[in-house]
Amino acid sequence: MDLLSDILNLMQLSGTLYFRTSFTAPWGIQVPQFENVSRFHYVHRGRCFAHVKGQKETVALEQGDLIIITRGAQHTLSDPVDADAQTVDRVVEISGFSGRGALIYGEAGAGHETQLICGHFAFDPGARHILLDALPAYLLIKDYGKSTPDWLDDTLKIIGGEAGNDGLGSDLIALKLSEIIFTQAIRKYLSTDGRTRAGLAGFSDSQICRALEAIHSEPSKSWTVEDLARVAGLSRTSFSNRFSELLDHTPLNYLTAWRMQIARRLLIDSELPIIEVAEQSGYRSEAAFGRVFKRHFEIPPASYRRMRAEPLH
Repeated sequence: MDLLSDILNLMQLSGTLYFRTSFTAPWGIQVPQFENVSRFHYVHRGRCFAHVKGQKETVALEQGDLIIITRGAQHTLSDPVDADAQTVDRVVEISGFSGRGALIYGEAGAGHETQLICGHFAFDPGARHILLDALPAYLLIKDYGKSTPDWLDDTLKIIGGEAGNDGLGSDLIALKLSEIIFTQAIRKYLSTDGRTRAGLAGFSDSQICRALEAIHSEPSKSWTVEDLARVAGLSRTSFSNRFSELLDHTPLNYLTAWRMQIARRLLIDSELPIIEVAEQSGYRSEAAFGRVFKRHFEIPPASYRRMRAEPLH
């Protein structure tokens, strides 16, 4: 599995579509904060403005633009920019939206119409990775369909047609296709603005990327900095400095963090003995594994497994 796919797979990326809208200006909607998600809005038709809480700028969105609020921060969408904003719940109440078809808000024909496709991408609440942690507060991809391959442009058109449609299977089709959108958006960001962003730049650096791919291919191998430097084609010192500069982590800190994510998923998803979880995570002794795991999660592996297995009340 390639590097990005491996990360998003362990993060358990899943898409959720809320609705396709038909908003007539003037309108404004306030979207509340939500943890462990990245919210997205794709402008299928028309235009609007977006303001993410904590950010100075207001973003103008035109037809074909995609914005992803990476950490689910509170934000406002509107047209015009200074329109009064109602909460999502209030807009749904006023519109009489039943969960089927489009969410229609505003007086049809009275002003400019905006059609949005809105939803979020959720992640395993306990999963962490520097790739997602280092993303900016939002990603804006202008004219998303034209800036991506033709097949993705077609995918967006399909989502636009299926979202809120009453056809059999429409919701599932739109839902699954939306997960592709997030993956492609991250891939595009890493190859553009992310190339110079601390914490992300290593994912587009060919030599550092070779080391990352080696870690992800064989996480249980007894890697040393010298081994990874050799894979990257650099001296030990050059590799360590470059890795830390581009990713804000040392090579061994990254290796440990990734192993811990593998371990927590094995504890949750399997009934493997702790020693086998330790070995698959790169540790030869249960005691050594337990110390690192507790330092990382502040709880021993066995306790973590029991805690995650207990039903919520």
